[in-house]
Amino acid sequence: MPKAFNQILMSTAGTALALVLGFGAPAQAQDDAPRQVLFTNVNIFNGVDGELMENGSVLVEGNLIKTVSTEAIDAPDAFTVDGEGRTLMPGLIDMHSHMCIRNGMLEFRDNYDQMANGAYVALVLQDYLDQGFTTARDAGCNILGIAKAVNNDIIPGPRLYPSGAFLSQTGGHADTGSFNDVPGDVDDLEAHMFGFIADGVPEVIRAARHNLRAGATQIKVMAGGGVASEFDPLHTTQYSLEELKAIVGVAEDYGTYVLVHAYHDRSVNRAIDAGVRVIDHNFLVSEETIIRMKEEGVALSVQAVMSLEAFGDPESITFFNADQKAKAAQVNTGAQQMMEWAVKHDLLMVTGGDMFGPDVVRQADNIIWFNDKVANDPLLSLKTATSNAAEVLTWTGGMNPYKDGTLGTIVEGGYADIILVDGNPLEDISAIKRDNVDFVMKDGDVYKNWLPSENAPAFKPAKPSQDAYFGNL
Repeated sequence: MPKAFNQILMSTAGTALALVLGFGAPAQAQDDAPRQVLFTNVNIFNGVDGELMENGSVLVEGNLIKTVSTEAIDAPDAFTVDGEGRTLMPGLIDMHSHMCIRNGMLEFRDNYDQMANGAYVALVLQDYLDQGFTTARDAGCNILGIAKAVNNDIIPGPRLYPSGAFLSQTGGHADTGSFNDVPGDVDDLEAHMFGFIADGVPEVIRAARHNLRAGATQIKVMAGGGVASEFDPLHTTQYSLEELKAIVGVAEDYGTYVLVHAYHDRSVNRAIDAGVRVIDHNFLVSEETIIRMKEEGVALSVQAVMSLEAFGDPESITFFNADQKAKAAQVNTGAQQMMEWAVKHDLLMVTGGDMFGPDVVRQADNIIWFNDKVANDPLLSLKTATSNAAEVLTWTGGMNPYKDGTLGTIVEGGYADIILVDGNPLEDISAIKRDNVDFVMKDGDVYKNWLPSENAPAFKPAKPSQDAYFGNL
Protein backbone atom coordinates (compact mmCIF):
# COMPACT_ATOMS: atom_id res chain seq x y z
CA MET A 1 0.00 0.00 0.00
CA PRO A 2 2.69 2.66 0.76
CA LYS A 3 4.12 2.41 -2.77
CA ALA A 4 0.70 2.77 -4.37
CA PHE A 5 -0.19 5.63 -2.06
CA ASN A 6 3.08 7.40 -2.82
CA GLN A 7 2.26 7.11 -6.51
CA ILE A 8 -0.94 9.00 -5.82
CA LEU A 9 0.90 11.70 -3.89
CA MET A 10 3.55 12.04 -6.60
CA SER A 11 1.11 12.11 -9.51
CA THR A 12 1.00 15.14 -11.76
CA ALA A 13 -1.86 16.94 -13.51
CA GLY A 14 -4.35 14.53 -15.02
CA THR A 15 -3.45 11.66 -12.66
CA ALA A 16 -4.81 10.45 -9.33
CA LEU A 17 -4.77 12.85 -6.41
CA ALA A 18 -4.63 11.91 -2.76
CA LEU A 19 -7.24 14.33 -1.51
CA VAL A 20 -10.90 14.70 -2.43
CA LEU A 21 -11.00 16.68 -5.64
CA GLY A 22 -13.84 18.20 -7.57
CA PHE A 23 -14.01 19.79 -10.97
CA GLY A 24 -13.19 23.45 -11.13
CA ALA A 25 -16.30 25.60 -11.20
CA PRO A 26 -17.12 27.50 -14.42
CA ALA A 27 -17.65 31.21 -14.23
CA GLN A 28 -21.41 30.90 -14.61
CA ALA A 29 -21.66 28.44 -11.71
CA GLN A 30 -21.82 31.14 -9.06
CA ASP A 31 -25.54 30.59 -8.63
CA ASP A 32 -27.14 27.69 -6.79
CA ALA A 33 -27.36 25.37 -9.80
CA PRO A 34 -25.76 21.97 -9.10
CA ARG A 35 -22.56 21.17 -10.94
CA GLN A 36 -22.94 18.96 -14.02
CA VAL A 37 -20.42 16.47 -15.40
CA LEU A 38 -21.02 14.81 -18.76
CA PHE A 39 -19.31 11.51 -19.65
CA THR A 40 -19.18 10.84 -23.40
CA ASN A 41 -17.76 8.12 -25.63
CA VAL A 42 -18.12 5.41 -22.99
CA ASN A 43 -19.38 1.83 -23.09
CA ILE A 44 -21.66 1.40 -20.10
CA PHE A 45 -21.90 -1.62 -17.82
CA ASN A 46 -24.89 -0.80 -15.66
CA GLY A 47 -24.17 -3.40 -12.98
CA VAL A 48 -27.03 -5.66 -14.10
CA ASP A 49 -27.00 -6.46 -17.81
CA GLY A 50 -24.63 -8.81 -19.61
CA GLU A 51 -23.97 -6.51 -22.57
CA LEU A 52 -22.41 -3.08 -22.61
CA MET A 53 -24.36 -0.06 -23.79
CA GLU A 54 -21.97 1.02 -26.53
CA ASN A 55 -20.96 4.61 -27.19
CA GLY A 56 -23.19 5.91 -24.42
CA SER A 57 -23.32 9.09 -22.40
CA VAL A 58 -23.99 9.74 -18.73
CA LEU A 59 -24.86 13.09 -17.18
CA VAL A 60 -24.15 13.64 -13.50
CA GLU A 61 -25.82 16.52 -11.69
CA GLY A 62 -24.55 17.21 -8.20
CA ASN A 63 -24.03 13.82 -6.56
CA LEU A 64 -26.62 11.89 -8.60
CA ILE A 65 -26.86 10.43 -12.09
CA LYS A 66 -29.38 12.48 -14.05
CA THR A 67 -29.36 10.83 -17.49
CA VAL A 68 -28.08 7.61 -19.08
CA SER A 69 -28.41 7.47 -22.85
CA THR A 70 -27.11 6.00 -26.10
CA GLU A 71 -27.81 9.38 -27.66
CA ALA A 72 -25.86 12.60 -27.26
CA ILE A 73 -26.93 14.54 -24.18
CA ASP A 74 -27.39 18.28 -24.46
CA ALA A 75 -25.70 19.81 -21.43
CA PRO A 76 -23.80 22.91 -22.61
CA ASP A 77 -22.72 24.01 -19.13
CA ALA A 78 -21.44 20.61 -18.03
CA PHE A 79 -17.81 19.63 -17.73
CA THR A 80 -17.21 16.98 -20.38
CA VAL A 81 -15.14 13.86 -19.74
CA ASP A 82 -14.30 11.97 -22.94
CA GLY A 83 -14.01 8.31 -21.93
CA GLU A 84 -12.27 7.47 -25.20
CA GLY A 85 -14.01 4.10 -25.42
CA ARG A 86 -13.42 3.01 -21.84
CA THR A 87 -16.03 1.11 -19.86
CA LEU A 88 -18.06 3.23 -17.48
CA MET A 89 -19.40 1.14 -14.61
CA PRO A 90 -20.56 1.46 -10.99
CA GLY A 91 -17.95 1.98 -8.31
CA LEU A 92 -17.10 -1.39 -6.79
CA ILE A 93 -18.45 -2.51 -3.40
CA ASP A 94 -16.42 -4.61 -0.96
CA MET A 95 -18.71 -6.50 1.40
CA HIS A 96 -16.19 -7.82 3.92
CA SER A 97 -13.55 -5.28 4.86
CA HIS A 98 -11.70 -4.87 8.14
CA MET A 99 -10.36 -1.35 7.87
CA CYS A 100 -8.70 -1.32 11.30
CA ILE A 101 -6.88 -4.68 11.07
CA ARG A 102 -3.39 -4.85 9.61
CA ASN A 103 -1.19 -7.86 10.43
CA GLY A 104 -3.64 -9.86 12.50
CA MET A 105 -6.09 -8.80 15.17
CA LEU A 106 -3.55 -7.95 17.87
CA GLU A 107 -1.09 -5.64 16.12
CA PHE A 108 -2.81 -2.44 17.22
CA ARG A 109 -2.96 -3.72 20.78
CA ASP A 110 0.59 -5.03 21.20
CA ASN A 111 2.72 -2.86 18.89
CA TYR A 112 0.85 0.41 18.36
CA ASP A 113 -1.98 2.43 19.85
CA GLN A 114 -5.37 3.48 18.51
CA MET A 115 -4.03 6.79 17.24
CA ALA A 116 -1.71 4.85 14.94
CA ASN A 117 -4.62 2.64 13.98
CA GLY A 118 -6.68 5.66 12.93
CA ALA A 119 -3.82 6.99 10.83
CA TYR A 120 -3.49 3.60 9.17
CA VAL A 121 -7.22 3.46 8.43
CA ALA A 122 -7.04 6.87 6.73
CA LEU A 123 -4.46 5.48 4.30
CA VAL A 124 -6.54 2.35 3.67
CA LEU A 125 -9.63 4.40 2.87
CA GLN A 126 -7.79 6.35 0.19
CA ASP A 127 -6.30 3.16 -1.20
CA TYR A 128 -9.77 1.65 -1.57
CA LEU A 129 -10.80 4.68 -3.62
CA ASP A 130 -7.70 4.43 -5.80
CA GLN A 131 -8.67 0.82 -6.56
CA GLY A 132 -12.17 1.89 -7.63
CA PHE A 133 -14.01 0.72 -4.50
CA THR A 134 -16.41 3.51 -3.64
CA THR A 135 -18.34 1.57 -0.96
CA ALA A 136 -17.28 -0.91 1.71
CA ARG A 137 -19.17 -2.86 4.35
CA ASP A 138 -16.85 -3.16 7.32
CA ALA A 139 -17.41 -6.57 8.91
CA GLY A 140 -16.21 -5.70 12.37
CA CYS A 141 -13.94 -3.43 14.45
CA ASN A 142 -14.36 0.11 15.70
CA ILE A 143 -14.62 2.34 12.66
CA LEU A 144 -17.88 3.96 13.75
CA GLY A 145 -16.19 7.33 14.27
CA ILE A 146 -14.31 6.93 10.98
CA ALA A 147 -17.59 6.26 9.15
CA LYS A 148 -19.13 9.35 10.72
CA ALA A 149 -16.14 11.43 9.67
CA VAL A 150 -16.35 10.14 6.08
CA ASN A 151 -20.07 10.90 5.96
CA ASN A 152 -19.39 14.42 7.27
CA ASP A 153 -16.62 15.00 4.69
CA ILE A 154 -13.94 15.34 7.36
CA ILE A 155 -11.77 12.66 5.77
CA PRO A 156 -11.95 11.12 2.27
CA GLY A 157 -13.00 7.53 1.87
CA PRO A 158 -15.50 5.15 0.31
CA ARG A 159 -19.04 5.02 1.60
CA LEU A 160 -18.91 2.94 4.77
CA TYR A 161 -21.44 0.54 6.19
CA PRO A 162 -19.87 -0.18 9.59
CA SER A 163 -20.80 -3.10 11.82
CA GLY A 164 -19.07 -1.66 14.85
CA ALA A 165 -17.55 -3.97 17.42
CA PHE A 166 -17.72 -7.70 16.73
CA LEU A 167 -20.14 -9.50 19.05
CA SER A 168 -18.38 -12.53 20.47
CA GLN A 169 -18.90 -14.95 23.32
CA THR A 170 -16.11 -15.62 25.80
CA GLY A 171 -13.64 -17.74 23.89
CA GLY A 172 -15.22 -16.76 20.60
CA HIS A 173 -13.61 -15.57 17.40
CA ALA A 174 -13.27 -11.96 18.61
CA ASP A 175 -12.01 -12.78 22.12
CA THR A 176 -8.70 -10.93 22.02
CA GLY A 177 -7.92 -11.35 25.71
CA SER A 178 -4.98 -13.15 27.27
CA PHE A 179 -4.76 -16.72 28.50
CA ASN A 180 -4.51 -15.62 32.12
CA ASP A 181 -7.59 -13.37 32.03
CA VAL A 182 -10.26 -13.97 34.68
CA PRO A 183 -13.98 -13.18 34.34
CA GLY A 184 -14.45 -9.43 34.37
CA ASP A 185 -11.11 -8.57 32.78
CA VAL A 186 -11.42 -6.28 29.75
CA ASP A 187 -8.82 -6.51 27.01
CA ASP A 188 -7.46 -3.25 25.60
CA LEU A 189 -9.01 -3.94 22.19
CA GLU A 190 -12.41 -4.58 23.78
CA ALA A 191 -12.03 -1.35 25.74
CA HIS A 192 -11.59 0.42 22.40
CA MET A 193 -14.69 -1.28 20.91
CA PHE A 194 -12.80 -3.63 18.60
CA GLY A 195 -15.08 -6.41 19.80
CA PHE A 196 -17.55 -6.88 22.65
CA ILE A 197 -17.32 -10.06 24.72
CA ALA A 198 -20.96 -10.60 25.64
CA ASP A 199 -22.47 -13.72 27.24
CA GLY A 200 -26.15 -14.33 27.85
CA VAL A 201 -29.22 -12.62 26.47
CA PRO A 202 -29.04 -9.35 28.48
CA GLU A 203 -25.38 -8.80 27.55
CA VAL A 204 -25.79 -9.45 23.84
CA ILE A 205 -28.83 -7.18 23.69
CA ARG A 206 -26.89 -4.39 25.35
CA ALA A 207 -23.87 -4.85 23.06
CA ALA A 208 -26.00 -4.85 19.90
CA ARG A 209 -27.88 -1.75 21.02
CA HIS A 210 -24.63 0.00 21.84
CA ASN A 211 -23.30 -0.58 18.31
CA LEU A 212 -26.49 0.69 16.73
CA ARG A 213 -26.56 3.68 19.07
CA ALA A 214 -23.11 4.64 17.80
CA GLY A 215 -23.98 4.36 14.11
CA ALA A 216 -23.60 0.72 13.09
CA THR A 217 -25.65 -0.02 9.99
CA GLN A 218 -25.85 -3.78 10.67
CA ILE A 219 -24.60 -6.16 13.37
CA LYS A 220 -21.75 -8.64 12.96
CA VAL A 221 -21.74 -11.74 15.18
CA MET A 222 -19.13 -14.44 15.61
CA ALA A 223 -21.26 -17.59 15.40
CA GLY A 224 -18.53 -20.19 15.00
CA GLY A 225 -14.84 -20.94 15.27
CA GLY A 226 -12.29 -19.07 13.22
CA VAL A 227 -8.82 -19.26 11.75
CA ALA A 228 -7.10 -16.07 12.88
CA SER A 229 -7.97 -16.23 16.59
CA GLU A 230 -6.46 -18.09 19.53
CA PHE A 231 -9.24 -19.53 21.68
CA ASP A 232 -11.89 -20.87 19.29
CA PRO A 233 -11.35 -24.22 17.52
CA LEU A 234 -12.79 -24.28 14.04
CA HIS A 235 -15.37 -26.96 14.89
CA THR A 236 -17.06 -24.93 17.64
CA THR A 237 -20.56 -23.48 17.44
CA GLN A 238 -20.76 -20.12 19.17
CA TYR A 239 -23.70 -18.39 20.80
CA SER A 240 -26.84 -20.21 21.79
CA LEU A 241 -29.99 -20.02 19.71
CA GLU A 242 -31.54 -17.75 22.35
CA GLU A 243 -28.60 -15.36 22.25
CA LEU A 244 -28.64 -15.20 18.46
CA LYS A 245 -32.39 -14.61 18.39
CA ALA A 246 -31.97 -11.76 20.87
CA ILE A 247 -29.36 -10.09 18.65
CA VAL A 248 -31.50 -10.53 15.55
CA GLY A 249 -34.46 -9.07 17.46
CA VAL A 250 -32.49 -5.92 18.29
CA ALA A 251 -31.42 -5.54 14.65
CA GLU A 252 -34.99 -6.01 13.45
CA ASP A 253 -36.23 -3.42 15.94
CA TYR A 254 -33.80 -0.99 14.29
CA GLY A 255 -34.90 -2.06 10.81
CA THR A 256 -31.62 -3.74 9.88
CA TYR A 257 -30.06 -7.22 9.80
CA VAL A 258 -27.38 -9.49 11.22
CA LEU A 259 -24.44 -11.10 9.42
CA VAL A 260 -22.40 -13.87 11.00
CA HIS A 261 -18.96 -15.37 10.80
CA ALA A 262 -19.57 -19.11 10.43
CA TYR A 263 -17.98 -22.07 8.66
CA HIS A 264 -19.85 -25.32 9.19
CA ASP A 265 -23.38 -26.75 9.09
CA ARG A 266 -24.20 -26.54 12.79
CA SER A 267 -23.20 -22.92 13.23
CA VAL A 268 -24.73 -21.78 9.93
CA ASN A 269 -28.05 -23.55 10.47
CA ARG A 270 -28.34 -22.25 14.02
CA ALA A 271 -27.81 -18.74 12.69
CA ILE A 272 -30.48 -19.23 10.03
CA ASP A 273 -32.84 -20.60 12.69
CA ALA A 274 -32.34 -17.34 14.57
CA GLY A 275 -33.17 -15.15 11.55
CA VAL A 276 -29.67 -14.19 10.37
CA ARG A 277 -29.73 -12.92 6.78
CA VAL A 278 -26.07 -13.07 5.64
CA ILE A 279 -23.45 -15.77 6.16
CA ASP A 280 -19.82 -14.78 5.70
CA HIS A 281 -17.28 -17.53 4.89
CA ASN A 282 -19.48 -20.69 5.02
CA PHE A 283 -16.62 -22.78 3.64
CA LEU A 284 -17.28 -26.12 5.36
CA VAL A 285 -21.05 -26.53 4.89
CA SER A 286 -22.91 -29.28 3.05
CA GLU A 287 -24.93 -28.88 -0.13
CA GLU A 288 -28.09 -29.29 1.96
CA THR A 289 -27.25 -26.12 3.85
CA ILE A 290 -26.65 -24.27 0.58
CA ILE A 291 -30.10 -25.38 -0.60
CA ARG A 292 -31.64 -24.13 2.64
CA MET A 293 -29.93 -20.75 2.22
CA LYS A 294 -31.43 -20.44 -1.25
CA GLU A 295 -34.92 -21.43 -0.09
CA GLU A 296 -34.89 -18.94 2.79
CA GLY A 297 -33.25 -16.03 0.94
CA VAL A 298 -30.05 -16.02 2.99
CA ALA A 299 -27.15 -14.30 1.22
CA LEU A 300 -23.57 -15.57 1.03
CA SER A 301 -20.52 -13.33 1.35
CA VAL A 302 -17.54 -14.94 -0.44
CA GLN A 303 -13.83 -14.49 0.32
CA ALA A 304 -12.20 -16.31 -2.59
CA VAL A 305 -8.60 -15.11 -2.28
CA MET A 306 -8.28 -15.85 1.42
CA SER A 307 -9.83 -19.31 1.17
CA LEU A 308 -8.34 -20.46 -2.14
CA GLU A 309 -5.02 -18.64 -2.36
CA ALA A 310 -3.87 -17.54 1.10
CA PHE A 311 -5.26 -20.57 2.94
CA GLY A 312 -3.92 -22.78 0.16
CA ASP A 313 -0.46 -21.80 1.36
CA PRO A 314 -0.92 -21.01 5.08
CA GLU A 315 2.83 -21.18 5.70
CA SER A 316 3.10 -17.87 3.86
CA ILE A 317 0.95 -16.12 6.48
CA THR A 318 3.74 -15.00 8.75
CA PHE A 319 1.57 -13.77 11.64
CA PHE A 320 -0.25 -17.14 11.99
CA ASN A 321 0.90 -19.64 14.58
CA ALA A 322 1.01 -23.40 13.86
CA ASP A 323 -2.57 -23.97 15.02
CA GLN A 324 -3.89 -21.12 12.90
CA LYS A 325 -2.05 -22.46 9.86
CA ALA A 326 -3.62 -25.89 10.39
CA LYS A 327 -7.09 -24.32 10.59
CA ALA A 328 -6.43 -22.37 7.39
CA ALA A 329 -5.51 -25.57 5.57
CA GLN A 330 -8.74 -27.20 6.75
CA VAL A 331 -10.82 -24.29 5.44
CA ASN A 332 -9.08 -24.50 2.09
CA THR A 333 -10.23 -28.10 1.64
CA GLY A 334 -13.91 -27.13 1.58
CA ALA A 335 -13.97 -23.70 0.01
CA GLN A 336 -13.91 -24.65 -3.68
CA GLN A 337 -16.76 -27.16 -3.36
CA MET A 338 -18.91 -24.82 -1.27
CA MET A 339 -18.64 -22.01 -3.79
CA GLU A 340 -19.42 -24.35 -6.68
CA TRP A 341 -22.60 -25.44 -4.88
CA ALA A 342 -23.48 -21.79 -4.27
CA VAL A 343 -23.21 -21.04 -8.00
CA LYS A 344 -25.14 -24.20 -8.88
CA HIS A 345 -28.06 -23.25 -6.62
CA ASP A 346 -27.99 -19.56 -7.58
CA LEU A 347 -27.51 -18.10 -4.12
CA LEU A 348 -27.56 -14.34 -3.73
CA MET A 349 -23.81 -13.86 -3.51
CA VAL A 350 -21.67 -10.86 -2.70
CA THR A 351 -17.89 -10.65 -2.52
CA GLY A 352 -15.73 -9.17 0.20
CA GLY A 353 -12.00 -9.52 0.38
CA ASP A 354 -11.35 -9.96 4.11
CA MET A 355 -7.91 -8.77 2.98
CA PHE A 356 -5.81 -6.39 5.02
CA GLY A 357 -2.17 -5.56 5.66
CA PRO A 358 -0.06 -6.34 2.59
CA ASP A 359 -3.14 -7.56 0.69
CA VAL A 360 -5.24 -4.43 1.15
CA VAL A 361 -4.00 -3.17 -2.22
CA ARG A 362 -5.62 -6.01 -4.18
CA GLN A 363 -9.30 -6.06 -3.31
CA ALA A 364 -10.33 -6.64 -6.92
CA ASP A 365 -8.50 -9.96 -6.87
CA ASN A 366 -11.26 -11.40 -4.67
CA ILE A 367 -13.77 -10.84 -7.50
CA ILE A 368 -11.32 -12.07 -10.13
CA TRP A 369 -10.43 -15.23 -8.20
CA PHE A 370 -14.10 -16.02 -7.65
CA ASN A 371 -14.64 -15.72 -11.40
CA ASP A 372 -11.55 -17.60 -12.55
CA LYS A 373 -11.58 -20.41 -10.00
CA VAL A 374 -15.32 -20.93 -9.48
CA ALA A 375 -17.94 -19.02 -11.45
CA ASN A 376 -16.45 -18.65 -14.94
CA ASP A 377 -19.12 -15.99 -15.42
CA PRO A 378 -17.89 -12.37 -15.47
CA LEU A 379 -21.42 -10.95 -15.24
CA LEU A 380 -22.20 -12.93 -12.08
CA SER A 381 -18.81 -12.10 -10.62
CA LEU A 382 -19.17 -8.38 -11.31
CA LYS A 383 -22.69 -8.34 -9.86
CA THR A 384 -21.33 -9.68 -6.56
CA ALA A 385 -19.54 -6.33 -6.19
CA THR A 386 -22.17 -4.09 -7.79
CA SER A 387 -25.92 -4.74 -7.96
CA ASN A 388 -25.97 -7.84 -5.72
CA ALA A 389 -23.95 -6.06 -3.08
CA ALA A 390 -26.19 -3.02 -3.33
CA GLU A 391 -29.25 -5.21 -2.79
CA VAL A 392 -27.86 -6.55 0.48
CA LEU A 393 -26.91 -3.04 1.59
CA THR A 394 -30.56 -2.02 1.27
CA TRP A 395 -31.34 -4.51 4.05
CA THR A 396 -29.99 -1.90 6.46
CA GLY A 397 -33.35 -0.14 6.08
CA GLY A 398 -33.64 2.92 8.26
CA MET A 399 -30.02 2.60 9.39
CA ASN A 400 -28.83 3.17 5.81
CA PRO A 401 -26.94 6.47 5.78
CA TYR A 402 -27.33 6.81 2.00
CA LYS A 403 -31.00 7.31 1.22
CA ASP A 404 -30.93 9.88 -1.59
CA GLY A 405 -29.98 7.52 -4.40
CA THR A 406 -29.21 3.93 -5.30
CA LEU A 407 -25.84 2.17 -5.30
CA GLY A 408 -24.25 -0.51 -7.44
CA THR A 409 -25.90 0.39 -10.75
CA ILE A 410 -25.64 3.07 -13.42
CA VAL A 411 -29.23 4.30 -13.49
CA GLU A 412 -31.00 7.62 -13.43
CA GLY A 413 -31.40 8.68 -9.81
CA GLY A 414 -28.44 6.60 -8.67
CA TYR A 415 -25.53 7.99 -6.73
CA ALA A 416 -22.69 9.28 -8.93
CA ASP A 417 -20.28 6.51 -7.88
CA ILE A 418 -18.60 5.87 -11.22
CA ILE A 419 -15.36 4.35 -12.44
CA LEU A 420 -13.84 4.21 -15.92
CA VAL A 421 -11.81 1.10 -16.68
CA ASP A 422 -9.55 0.37 -19.64
CA GLY A 423 -11.11 -2.72 -21.19
CA ASN A 424 -14.35 -4.68 -21.16
CA PRO A 425 -14.71 -6.49 -17.80
CA LEU A 426 -17.54 -8.64 -19.20
CA GLU A 427 -14.97 -10.19 -21.54
CA ASP A 428 -11.82 -9.85 -19.44
CA ILE A 429 -12.58 -9.35 -15.76
CA SER A 430 -9.00 -8.26 -15.07
CA ALA A 431 -10.07 -4.87 -16.46
CA ILE A 432 -11.17 -4.02 -12.90
CA LYS A 433 -7.64 -4.32 -11.49
CA ARG A 434 -6.25 -1.12 -10.02
CA ASP A 435 -3.89 -0.30 -12.90
CA ASN A 436 -6.80 -0.40 -15.36
CA VAL A 437 -9.00 1.89 -13.27
CA ASP A 438 -8.33 5.28 -14.86
CA PHE A 439 -11.05 7.41 -13.27
CA VAL A 440 -12.88 7.25 -9.95
CA MET A 441 -15.84 9.40 -8.93
CA LYS A 442 -17.68 8.98 -5.64
CA ASP A 443 -20.74 11.05 -4.77
CA GLY A 444 -19.99 13.37 -7.68
CA ASP A 445 -16.43 14.15 -6.52
CA VAL A 446 -13.37 12.97 -8.42
CA TYR A 447 -10.76 11.00 -6.50
CA LYS A 448 -8.64 9.69 -9.37
CA ASN A 449 -8.07 10.82 -12.94
CA TRP A 450 -5.51 9.03 -15.09
CA LEU A 451 -7.05 10.18 -18.35
CA PRO A 452 -4.69 11.90 -20.79
CA SER A 453 -3.88 15.40 -19.60
CA GLU A 454 -5.35 17.04 -22.69
CA ASN A 455 -8.64 15.34 -21.83
CA ALA A 456 -8.49 16.22 -18.15
CA PRO A 457 -10.84 18.90 -16.88
CA ALA A 458 -9.62 21.48 -14.42
CA PHE A 459 -9.47 20.43 -10.79
CA LYS A 460 -9.73 22.23 -7.52
CA PRO A 461 -10.00 20.96 -3.95
CA ALA A 462 -13.58 20.10 -3.05
CA LYS A 463 -13.18 22.05 0.17
CA PRO A 464 -11.65 25.52 0.65
CA SER A 465 -7.89 25.49 0.65
CA GLN A 466 -5.79 26.84 3.49
CA ASP A 467 -5.28 30.00 1.46
CA ALA A 468 -9.00 30.70 1.68
CA TYR A 469 -8.60 31.09 5.41
CA PHE A 470 -5.09 32.55 5.75
CA GLY A 471 -4.30 34.05 2.36
CA ASN A 472 -5.03 37.63 3.47
CA LEU A 473 -3.08 37.49 6.76
